[in-house]
Amino acid sequence: MKNKTWNNPVFWVSASILVVLVLLGGLLPESFGRVAGVLFDFTTINFGWFYLLSVFIIILFLAGLALSKAGGIRLGGEEERPEFPFFTWIGMLFSAGFGVGLVFWGVAEPMSHYVDTPFAGLEGRTVEAARVAMGYSFFHWGISQWSVYALVGLIIGFMQYRKQKDGLISTALEPIAGHRPGMKNTIDSFAVIATVMGVATSIGLGALQMNGGLNAVFGTGTSFWIQLAVIAVVFAAYMLSSTTGLNKGIRYLSNLNLIFAIVLLLFVFVTGPTLFILETFTLAIGDYISNFIGYSLRLQPYQGGTWVRDWTIFYWAWAISWSPFVGAFVARVSKGRTIREFIMGVMTVPPAIACFWIAAFGGTALWNDANRNAGIADAVQADVSSALFKTFEQMPFTMVVSILSILLILTFLVTSADSATYIMSSMTSKGSPNPPRVPKLVWGVLMSAIAGVLLYAGGLNALQTASLISALPFTLLLLLLGLSIAKLLRKEPLPIRKADLKRFLRLEKVAKEEKKK
Repeated sequence: MKNKTWNNPVFWVSASILVVLVLLGGLLPESFGRVAGVLFDFTTINFGWFYLLSVFIIILFLAGLALSKAGGIRLGGEEERPEFPFFTWIGMLFSAGFGVGLVFWGVAEPMSHYVDTPFAGLEGRTVEAARVAMGYSFFHWGISQWSVYALVGLIIGFMQYRKQKDGLISTALEPIAGHRPGMKNTIDSFAVIATVMGVATSIGLGALQMNGGLNAVFGTGTSFWIQLAVIAVVFAAYMLSSTTGLNKGIRYLSNLNLIFAIVLLLFVFVTGPTLFILETFTLAIGDYISNFIGYSLRLQPYQGGTWVRDWTIFYWAWAISWSPFVGAFVARVSKGRTIREFIMGVMTVPPAIACFWIAAFGGTALWNDANRNAGIADAVQADVSSALFKTFEQMPFTMVVSILSILLILTFLVTSADSATYIMSSMTSKGSPNPPRVPKLVWGVLMSAIAGVLLYAGGLNALQTASLISALPFTLLLLLLGLSIAKLLRKEPLPIRKADLKRFLRLEKVAKEEKKK
């Protein structure tokens, strides 16, 4: 088992590149930050269209696949049934796929759009600005992000459980890229590096927000050293959890995480402006649906501006950089489900939860700013990590819910990082379903180190840049994954549907009766 790691070029190449980045960021933070800024501008200006178009194509492809006859094919044998119950399955998807991002941006994003609107002609801090802010926030946390995870998870699950092969990205691309070792190692190295950058971004965001929460509750102030201490605590927690395996640590933490999230969500829903939240949710869903195509393909070539680059393109790149890990993890917990059930479940249930979360938290913040002049928008402009805790100041039991939120952020960080160390150890151990502990420790250290370096070098901007740049080469691989699964499914025998079986039996019965005559 250990030889699968130590003799694997993917482990050494990807780990070496990440160690170099850690050293450069730690020793030359100002230069590192400047280079990151240049790369951010280069990537968003020249390849923003590629991110948007790619994600839109993936959505159309998966929707067509779910509605096709191939949707009845199982990720496993025909008699295979799901390994995890529905609630646990959704909890694992929710914890791994959203991580701390939803908690961080659930208030901060709609409040940011409320002030700095997505459209040049729309005045900020108006009723129309609030409506557009909610609709756009729903769009960013809706099916587009999850389509990326679903595509990667689908083909990995198909290869693992239907074809009995390993869960590597390179193996999933074999129908297109072939079996050459050099090509396979390059693909898997890209996947590992993108994953580390994506998860490190989330760890960094979580550290920023936990620092904001600790400051709001205990008056600790905000500093890089507090954020570094948070990262150290999170590192210790997820490394401890990762040693217990998928069916213990990750499973129990995911359930605990979902319970924390539901309790906090219900509290805000009940004690906040409940009717306003419900009406906001309904209206924003309608705006999301009606503007979906326009938002999906929106760029700003005529009027200029960086809004789409700073928000939509960043989100899609972040999702793409997460996709090797989230997709592999989603595949691991979805054994036995049909392709249709998998796509519909992954692309609808977590996004629906996310949209209601944004309606509850973001809607409460908007209502308080509009009706009580709470100053949440101003606080977000000053420090985006304070958004959630500034909202709690307008609610009962401020101290209790703030502490619960800090715990929720912690469990989100631990479950995401825990899942990531498992998947990356598997990816660098030639797809082993039970990777050894030492590579888990290596990837755990590197994820935390990258998060710390990015915070040290440039804070939130550096975090966004890291996920954006690392996602670029993997976007092309995503499109190739779509071609790969399409090619594989064309050769796969379709399952017999119950309706077809009944029709066949009925025709057989009629034929027998005719024969008797």
